[in-house]
Amino acid sequence: MTARRDELAANLDVVRRRIATACSEAGRPQDDVSLVVVTKFFPASDVRLLADLGVTDVGENRHQEAEAKVAECADLGLRWHFIGGLQSNKAAAVASYADTVESLDRAKLVGPLSRGAQARGRDVEVLLQVSLDPAGAEHRSGAVPSDVADLARRVEEAPMLRLRGLMAVAPLGEAPEAAFSRLADVRADFVREHPDATVLSAGMSGDLEAAITHGATHVRVGSAVLGPRPEVQ
Repeated sequence: MTARRDELAANLDVVRRRIATACSEAGRPQDDVSLVVVTKFFPASDVRLLADLGVTDVGENRHQEAEAKVAECADLGLRWHFIGGLQSNKAAAVASYADTVESLDRAKLVGPLSRGAQARGRDVEVLLQVSLDPAGAEHRSGAVPSDVADLARRVEEAPMLRLRGLMAVAPLGEAPEAAFSRLADVRADFVREHPDATVLSAGMSGDLEAAITHGATHVRVGSAVLGPRPEVQ
């Protein structure tokens, strides 16, 4: 366990220095950007080590794994982010434990998320996932930018949901700088209409610098902190 803690501490130090350097180069204070460590496929024991090392925000993207891990780590006072694709029949259950749902990308998810938040008796923060893929691309995730305004309205009207901002993933096969530049334009329009929804979750292990350059307030980092995913999943 000591060796694993040392490994995580060293990796966290590298990632935090990368964030600090990217913020400095973008002319932003370091505390502009929060780190969400994505622990998918890694055990709750790693989450405990991360919490001990100062991590406050943890991301998961599979409901069953997330639900179990949240319960096992309930004493740690962490903020849990659900970042995976949402199924409408699982959305209420996700809202029962997630503090922030980063992947709302269609209207049919709003009702179940709201019901789950009401059953829990606590507000759930919501980010709208925006697709940066070219039109017609297969396996798209996220709402097309033209649908964002309607999604935002629906979230704002839903009980116990708090619209906090946007999330996006850079498409495969494209320079992340170009994708995140488009995202910055989408976000500028969005914030004009929703001035309190300033969160921008973008950037992962391989492209967090480009995301920070274009305004990310949260980066979602898995492998750069935890190492390669376990082979048995």
